[in-house]
Amino acid sequence: MTGPEMTSPSPGTTAGKNPGDIAALPFEAAMSELEAIVRRLEEGRVELEESIAIFERGEALKRHCEMLLRNAEARIEKIALGPDGAPAGVVPLDPQE
Repeated sequence: MTGPEMTSPSPGTTAGKNPGDIAALPFEAAMSELEAIVRRLEEGRVELEESIAIFERGEALKRHCEMLLRNAEARIEKIALGPDGAPAGVVPLDPQE
């Protein structure tokens, strides 16, 4: 069989944590963990059951990151310029412009 290095989470990942902890992760931490999971899966040295578990966590991290990005996008505002060219306030960002 394989050694413990094949089933233990690699540094920088929290594959063994409860999926509920993902909601508390800031965007940067979630992306970092997701990137580490992708690297582990691409290396192909993870046993099947652990691969499935970390893939599922990766999917949850991806959804969390997408939600955080949507929330950030909704908060983005652009500066509105007045007739004299000076900033006159802010308006919601219109992605169609």
